[in-house]
Amino acid sequence: MSEIVDRLADLTAQRDRDVLDASLASALCELLTPQLVAVHRCVGESGDERWLTRARMAAGDIAASTDGAWWSLEQLPRLDDQPTWRDCLRAQQCLGIGGSPAILLLPLITDAGAAGVLELRTPHALRPSERRSVASILRLYRNFEGVLDYSERDTLTGLLNRKTFDDAFLKLALPQAAPVNKPGMEADADADRRNPALRMQHYLGVVDIDHFKRVNDSFGHLIGDEVLVLLARVMRNSFRYGDRLYRFGGEEFVVLMSCADNAGAATAFERLRVNVEQYAFPQVGRLTVSVGFTPVNGHDTPSRAFERADRAVYYAKANGRNQVSDHTVLLSAGLLSDDRKSGGVELF
Repeated sequence: MSEIVDRLADLTAQRDRDVLDASLASALCELLTPQLVAVHRCVGESGDERWLTRARMAAGDIAASTDGAWWSLEQLPRLDDQPTWRDCLRAQQCLGIGGSPAILLLPLITDAGAAGVLELRTPHALRPSERRSVASILRLYRNFEGVLDYSERDTLTGLLNRKTFDDAFLKLALPQAAPVNKPGMEADADADRRNPALRMQHYLGVVDIDHFKRVNDSFGHLIGDEVLVLLARVMRNSFRYGDRLYRFGGEEFVVLMSCADNAGAATAFERLRVNVEQYAFPQVGRLTVSVGFTPVNGHDTPSRAFERADRAVYYAKANGRNQVSDHTVLLSAGLLSDDRKSGGVELF
């Protein structure tokens, strides 16, 4: 019992969602000594669901590995590529596969329904007492994940909230580590092809609804809140899995995303702008957004990058609204001054 309590204490000590699944895998490895523990999440839009392995830990591993948050969705296996995982997910029931090793699949249930599958591979089928221990850990895991969701999400739109932005920004601002080849192995020339994130540039975009005050004044704050909820929905449909969407407050939204270059980022933000312009908001009708974006540099602080993107938004609003402004292009054209020496105000 004390061992289980220790594992639960380790699990609930986490405040970082990126390591929560890894902590679950580690806890189950110590408790059961299985051959493999893996946490597979179902990601992507309906009709194009994919499997993202959030944690994988085999016997003898020092730490869990992961597919990583910035993998391209197209690189991930489709839902039907793993039919046993799919069946466990849809039925929301445990699925045991006999043999050696024995495989046990358990659905990962959240408040919104089944979100993934826990895979356990053991030399022999788990005893009833072991299955009860696993079930207890998963119940606590679900409750704790709900607490993290509540603390990390904007209560109105469901997007990530402002206080989670700093940690996410600093992680992606760190230089990407190159693959390490073991002694005696040839360099992996295909590493970049398999994981495009290794050669991607990260971007920060600020999205601001044009004339939002007019919406609140004309239709009331309840309709204004509905506009914010619907805009969040348009944003989810406009960006890819792995692009991180935030509501900073009021009508201001922030996007952290990866692209090959500035042109790719401009295309993504232009897609959002067009989708918003074409969306019919109930009672309000048509709305537009102004967007500014900037590359994230290795030396950036959150406030410095945000300030650059925000200046690009200000330029867009001052020059007609309903447009996407690239801070780099504006700077090169002399339309904005170089702000590298500006002090700025720390936002976080």
